[in-house]
Amino acid sequence: MDELNRLSDPGQSQHFLTGLLGRDIQLSRSPQMHEDEAHAQGLDLVYRLFDFSVLGMNEQDLPVFLETLQASGFSGINVTHPYKQAVIPLLDELSEGAARVGAVNTIAFRDGKRLGSNTDVTGFAESFRRGLPEAAMDVVFQAGAGGAGAATAHAMLAMGANKIVLYDPQEARAEHLCDALRQSFGIERAQVARDIASDITRADGIINATPIGMAGHPGVPFPTELLRPCQWVADIVYFPLQTELLRHAEAIGCAILDGGGMAVFQAAGAFEIFTGRPADGHRMRKQFLARSDGALE
Repeated sequence: MDELNRLSDPGQSQHFLTGLLGRDIQLSRSPQMHEDEAHAQGLDLVYRLFDFSVLGMNEQDLPVFLETLQASGFSGINVTHPYKQAVIPLLDELSEGAARVGAVNTIAFRDGKRLGSNTDVTGFAESFRRGLPEAAMDVVFQAGAGGAGAATAHAMLAMGANKIVLYDPQEARAEHLCDALRQSFGIERAQVARDIASDITRADGIINATPIGMAGHPGVPFPTELLRPCQWVADIVYFPLQTELLRHAEAIGCAILDGGGMAVFQAAGAFEIFTGRPADGHRMRKQFLARSDGALE
């Protein structure tokens, strides 16, 4: 059975309740992306933000919250920082990709069950192919080993990166992701950073897969003076599009990739899961850029 069809079939309904669950997400563009695409396809879709920071809720509230959404007739919900891994024990089934990555960014409510998927991997891969098509990928340094970091690391190795070096302030999390990547791709393909300065300096490119740089989490994930002009730097943060890290990287001549592309293409995958209709990624990207127009810089 085709996995996407199985997870995506919402029946014949043309009305969809969806949303995003996370913390500090008030500037998210997900509502506009999903609702614009639904409008273009003649669908009635409402996309709401459930910001646990604003709601005064935390991880312990997830079970009741998901039950409430499910009982309220939601087609599904996107999940972002910091709950992409925390929701997994609350789900009935995972897609093959979500199980492999160990993180969920999309939950579909179908026939009384909660089905978890991960569209971050394909979203990041598509953005990278378009934005940095000639990028060297012998050694990639990545800051962040949480749910988003698991997706970007899997995407990079699947695209042919020779080795990824993982850094996370919670070293146990980096070790866990490293073990998972080695099981999927081979023991030599992943390692945990031991000397950040040396590891960044020798890397062809750097990925920020942490929330640092996002509105509500200002700053940079590592000292920017370690960057070299010949490197590329990719950020998963997209509000703002130009993070402090990307500003520094661009100023010294690095090729850069903002988080907008990943946001759009993961949303396209989630839209199909919610509605059963393929999304037009090119149209969504065009709309995203038109609506941004410097507003998130």
